[in-house]
Amino acid sequence: MSENIAVLGLGLMGSALAGALLGAGHRVTVWNRTPAKADPLVAEGATRADTPAAAVAAADLVIVCVLDYPATRGLLEEASLEGKVVANLTTGRPSEARETASWVTGRGAAGYLDGGIMAVPQMIAEPGALILHSGSRTAFDRYQPVLAALADSLFTGEDPGLAPLLDLAMLTGMYGQIAGFLEAAALVRSAGYPVGEFATSLLVPWLNAMAAQQPHMAAQVESGDHATEVSNLEINRSGMETLVRTFQEQGVRPDLLLPLKDAIDRRAGRGLGHEGLSGLVEEL
Repeated sequence: MSENIAVLGLGLMGSALAGALLGAGHRVTVWNRTPAKADPLVAEGATRADTPAAAVAAADLVIVCVLDYPATRGLLEEASLEGKVVANLTTGRPSEARETASWVTGRGAAGYLDGGIMAVPQMIAEPGALILHSGSRTAFDRYQPVLAALADSLFTGEDPGLAPLLDLAMLTGMYGQIAGFLEAAALVRSAGYPVGEFATSLLVPWLNAMAAQQPHMAAQVESGDHATEVSNLEINRSGMETLVRTFQEQGVRPDLLLPLKDAIDRRAGRGLGHEGLSGLVEEL
């Protein structure tokens, strides 16, 4: 079924979202602060609005994808939200999502959804793209077919802050992985070993094997039982000392490893060196 949808914000991600909606046969009205960014979408059949308020007026579902939550509010400030459903796919903090949900529904909106886009623009409408949603279950159920045209859509709960929290948690895991790669690449490069060969042949298979252990670690976190039959914190503390000294000897800064080392040192220093690495969640 074709829907009337407004997309506010036509950066790389907003443009990808609007393009996917057009491709799915929906009637799409777009607005962007720089009007020329709408030109390719208009050529595909979108309608250009002169103001955010005009775009909102033309739609039943309003999708916002801009820099931050203050920008979201700024765009919606002059618009009539009566009866509209607002899906805010802007990255922000859980507290901002809750505040925005209250503000939007307080202005007569029929529902508010907050979303975390777990994809780059090129992945939108392609396999592997995921968008987390939280907020109004009624609004999600009503527009789930529309949201499914963008990515796999997962409703995480009625707390509007839950999708952005899970989004940021997934980004945290990603940044940790990137940090580990960068430190490893710097160490390998210091020895003149090909970084590409190291990543493809050695590091990626190893990381995949280690990632498979994370559900077990998650169970330990949930149970509070951090006993281990593999490397305990004392062994990891010694290993971290070796890592840091090696980095220093190779002329490489261990900056991205040091916070993890500090947490291990603190936990082991409290007499809990017999625990596994999952015990560090208590420090955090």
